Amino acid sequence: MKKLEHIGIAVKNLEESEILFAKLLGTKSYKREAVESEGVITSFFLVGNVKIELLSATHPESPIAKFIEKKGEGIHHLAFEVEDIDGQIENKKAEGFELISKMPKDGADNKRIAFLHPKSTGGVLTEMCEEKKK
Repeated sequence: MKKLEHIGIAVKNLEESEILFAKLLGTKSYKREAVESEGVITSFFLVGNVKIELLSATHPESPIAKFIEKKGEGIHHLAFEVEDIDGQIENKKAEGFELISKMPKDGADNKRIAFLHPKSTGGVLTEMCEEKKK
């Protein structure tokens, strides 16, 4: 893994959370994006060279809605930039990590993403992300 790419935070109300985080971080959100496959709308802030991603559910069956129902608002995942996400998926599987999805999916911010299950990562939902090739 190359670097921490972003920290994902689950929120109930995106508009209210954008105001709160803009005040907290001293900067405005630079991008909002819907990710249909995950049932979320994301909002990104840049702090130094790390992004903060707010995630708000678009429907009650989305993974974020279920997370908030079970654990409340808060840190949802850590995302790490990788090269060759397909190879990383195979490597992590071979190393005994449990993957939530066996194939990368399209994510927000022009990324291909794959998640490692928190059962195999010490309780931390971990995302691997790779910039989509143009």
